[in-house]
Amino acid sequence: MAQRLQHRGPDGEGVWGEPGVALAHRRLAILDLSDCAHQPMVFGSQVLTYNGEIYNHQKLRAQLAGPWHSSGDTEVLVHLLAQHGSAALDRLVGMFAFASWDTRERRLLLVRDRLGIKPLYYQLLPDGIAFASELKALLVLGRPEIDPSAVRDYLFHGYVPAPKTIYRGIAKLPAGHTLTWQAGRVTIERYWHPSISIVERSAGDIVSELDALLRDVVPAHTLSDVPVGVFLSGGIDSALTAYYLDVPRTYTLGFDAGARSEADAARTAAEHLRTEHTEMTAPQADFAGALDRIPALFDEPFGDSAAWSNYLIAQFARREVKVALSGEGGDEIFCGYPRYWSKIGARSTLFNRSLARYLPPLSRFASSMQRHAYEGLPAYAAALGGMTARQIDSLLAPQWQEPEYDYLWFYRQYWREDLGSLAQLRWLDLNTDLAEGLLTKVDRTSMAHSLEVRPPLLDHRLVEFMLRVDPKGLVDQRRRRGKLLVRQLMQPRLPEGHLERPKSGFGLPVHRWLRRHPQILRDAVGRLRDRGLLRRSVGVEFRRAWYLLVLDRWFAAFG
Repeated sequence: MAQRLQHRGPDGEGVWGEPGVALAHRRLAILDLSDCAHQPMVFGSQVLTYNGEIYNHQKLRAQLAGPWHSSGDTEVLVHLLAQHGSAALDRLVGMFAFASWDTRERRLLLVRDRLGIKPLYYQLLPDGIAFASELKALLVLGRPEIDPSAVRDYLFHGYVPAPKTIYRGIAKLPAGHTLTWQAGRVTIERYWHPSISIVERSAGDIVSELDALLRDVVPAHTLSDVPVGVFLSGGIDSALTAYYLDVPRTYTLGFDAGARSEADAARTAAEHLRTEHTEMTAPQADFAGALDRIPALFDEPFGDSAAWSNYLIAQFARREVKVALSGEGGDEIFCGYPRYWSKIGARSTLFNRSLARYLPPLSRFASSMQRHAYEGLPAYAAALGGMTARQIDSLLAPQWQEPEYDYLWFYRQYWREDLGSLAQLRWLDLNTDLAEGLLTKVDRTSMAHSLEVRPPLLDHRLVEFMLRVDPKGLVDQRRRRGKLLVRQLMQPRLPEGHLERPKSGFGLPVHRWLRRHPQILRDAVGRLRDRGLLRRSVGVEFRRAWYLLVLDRWFAAFG
């Protein structure tokens, strides 16, 4: 199992065991590069195997008695757990997934950080429990059956949402949760309960407090004994991250298609901020390479085509640094997605609902009408999600369907009727697509190259601060823009016009490619039909054709 995760930790390996128990670890050495920080680490009755960084470990160390044998954060964490158990979690500032075995109580504690930056999978066995940072390690124990409901969820979201995985019997520990296993009994609990009560403050006071918080939070995430860089795009969040650091190394990925490339804007920002800037240009989108590599990265279907761009920039930056900061989370906490100003659900009319019901479900126009037909939670889900329920039901063969399947089950857990519309969407974003989509993409594509990516904008102190800021002050629906307070903060600090650039993602130009090579989609859909998965074909204009291409390649590799 540990060998399957060598890419996550190429700098060392360790195994600890006693009758009936084994813990293993692959080390990516970032703090205390000596053998003193070797894992699994033992202190008293606690045995720890841990992935992540505790940014306040030096402060915590000063509050503990020791004795100390290393200067890193792992030893601080194992001491905290020995002294306080799971109550120590509230004191941690960082990103982490870890397992702690209590040799005296014979109890296992599994923990995933508050926002889900680090992954954790587990499998209940007839005589125990197994866990790992990625699915591929658990598959050493055998390949379970595919869960048909997870295939439906993948098509709906573009990923398989926690606690499900593509396999029956293997689960993800949700973000901000603990799992305790003792004598075959399992308890799963959420330990992070941030306040979302709005605190009324003036815009000036919020900007001042935000500035002070960022001056503390962003530099804290550079804690390292190895070189650190920053991913710099043409957007606000990465430029904000670079601004709060002293002469950082910045890295940009550009594309040969100028309209899609953010390299020029990133270069201008780097010059303005006086960073040590390096950029790489991808000469052309390697669709074949992406489809061949993605199934092995994620171990289950994952439909975000921007994963390939993340993979390339991580590969590029890893030549010089072992840690990189990124701007992930800024769109969620600062309300930066277009859905925040698009008045979700406002276009639901009897006419649109009728068109959605009677048009061919897989056409582009029908897809648009299906999204406009919804109100309430279904409308929010349509704004966030992948295919619509009607499209999935029309595509999948009967044996892969379930009558009256609740496609909204994942979103429904975090739907808050007590919140205003913008606060509802922000809470939904933070608890669903962020951890299971965006952060999963970043973790797998970077750790494939043994690069640790840290998102300082998802420091829980900053997230908790922003959750108490009224999102109405962040969004201008008339001018169709978000992040208003951040714009106010950064306007004098960035190049002129930088904040006015339209939002641009890193997704591949899939439809342009498929129009030139339609046979690739036809062949993939044909194979899925031969497998008994699909009952009909789709054309190259289908909005989520990439989902089907990835699903085909995943089944070829793993199914």
